[in-house]
Amino acid sequence: MPATEQQLRAMMLGGLSGDAKAYRALLDILAPLLRSFFSRRLRGAAEDVEDLVQETLIPLHTRRATYDTSQPFTAWAYAVARYKMVDHFRRRRVTVSIEGLEEILAAEGFEDALSARMDVDSLLETLPPKQARVIRETKVDGLSVAEAADRNNMSASDVKISVHRGLKSLAARLGLS
Repeated sequence: MPATEQQLRAMMLGGLSGDAKAYRALLDILAPLLRSFFSRRLRGAAEDVEDLVQETLIPLHTRRATYDTSQPFTAWAYAVARYKMVDHFRRRRVTVSIEGLEEILAAEGFEDALSARMDVDSLLETLPPKQARVIRETKVDGLSVAEAADRNNMSASDVKISVHRGLKSLAARLGLS
């Protein structure tokens, strides 16, 4: 069963207070999460994925004292991962035109992303844990149905049904159905 935000945060806080066992458990859980994060974004570049996992774990360790304990741990960890991925693209000289970037970000509501994440978290907390977990994994974190099924020891059809029922419940709660 995958670790929740609360469990990961508790492990990080334990590590910050000197609990080596909790900190080791955190690193053991983070490695596959980061591997999945980078794999989805760097299709066909497995050697780069492993490099990025290691390049992310190092600053997560060396800069762990900068973690603001009042904020979600995963937001901090994934922000570090995104910065490492940007650095990776810069080293590869992958360039993207930024002409009109301000308009694009404003149009896409970039400023509201953190607020939206908190809204999603609040909505998912109203669902049964199984439904919330598979919706988060498939619709937010980007795992495939098969990956979510493997991660949760469920069948693919059970994941699909749980996602469908959870989304239907959320739609009814929001008056969208």
